[in-house]
Amino acid sequence: MGDFRRLSESTVHQGYIWHIANAEFEAPDGRRFERDIVRSPGAVGIVPLIFDAEGNPSVVLVSQYRAPYEELVIEIPAGMRDIEGEDTAEVARRELVEEAGLDAGQVDLLGEIYPSPGMTDSVTWIYLATECRPVPTDRQGPEEDFMETLHTPLADALEMIDRGEIRDAKTVAGLLMTDRRLRSSDGS
Repeated sequence: MGDFRRLSESTVHQGYIWHIANAEFEAPDGRRFERDIVRSPGAVGIVPLIFDAEGNPSVVLVSQYRAPYEELVIEIPAGMRDIEGEDTAEVARRELVEEAGLDAGQVDLLGEIYPSPGMTDSVTWIYLATECRPVPTDRQGPEEDFMETLHTPLADALEMIDRGEIRDAKTVAGLLMTDRRLRSSDGS
């Protein structure tokens, strides 16, 4: 850990899923410092990839209200690891059904990201869903009740990143990892 040491930690606030801790650390040169940390069980995002008859890739995104920003945010289906011990691949499958109304025949891990390492220990696992078939959604809460599903060509979704229309970190990472996976599998 680069000779940094955590000396102590205390819970400042205990929430339903997250808790906020105040921790004291010691730097390699002996200086002590404090940091507030949001402790999180992590989250999962899943990129549903669908091919048309000509083999062109598209993705299913969702647009939902996000209270911290007070705006609609375009994202890949995702959710918290709010069931203790649930495998991340199962969380991904569950969220895909809940939010996008899709069941994946195949789910593969694309990678893990640290969404905000300066403030939380959260990890987001990002999966790729293929062989998707429609199923009824199981939306949870008012944000999801008013969520819109967007079936978008992958090339258009990548352009939406470039134009600043998609800013959510897990979505940007997931779409770029999906594009890279497709390019590496076709030899480009």
